[in-house]
Amino acid sequence: MRIAVLGASGRTGGLIVDAARARGHEVVAVVRRAASAPSGVIERIAEGRDVDALTAALDGADAAVFAIGPTAASTDHTVMRESMPALVKAMRSADVRRLVVVSASGPFTDGDDPFLKFVAKPIVQRILREPFSDFVATEPVVRSSALDWTIVRPPQLKDGDARGRYRRANGGGVPFGISIRRADLAAAVLDVLDDDGTVGSTITVAA
Repeated sequence: MRIAVLGASGRTGGLIVDAARARGHEVVAVVRRAASAPSGVIERIAEGRDVDALTAALDGADAAVFAIGPTAASTDHTVMRESMPALVKAMRSADVRRLVVVSASGPFTDGDDPFLKFVAKPIVQRILREPFSDFVATEPVVRSSALDWTIVRPPQLKDGDARGRYRRANGGGVPFGISIRRADLAAAVLDVLDDDGTVGSTITVAA
């Protein structure tokens, strides 16, 4: 499969690229700056809001993974909500239907256990109100896209080697799911991408 990874130069996106290559997929790394893609992949330059550049980057792809998101150092809390409509248009133009979007579980409480719903998440939601607003605004765009989409919601992301296992829930929360390593999230994204049964679903993952 040829997979276009948007945000491939980021910490999570780079690990998704590595996981995809390890499974034998051909990867197109869609990045904003030249020579910023991981080695061993096809690099395509496109800003997330540029429909024409995204369409060109997606040419020949079988699927797209959206790993663009707000970072702790960024003050741009609209990057996801502004990039997603452009990606949807580009995917339609390039005739690419399969889409996996990395979101976040923090802004949402549907299906959560009482600790997460009433204790942990309200605190985090107050602290991260602005970056979380980007995830909240983006998910409806994905759902209304008419593409073969899957949304993956991880909790707090941690660095380090993969543990090689994770828990996941379809349409609800993972009990006491407060963190996951980025490397395990990358594996979860590839697992979802290979599973047609997750199309049209929101999957929460956690350690």
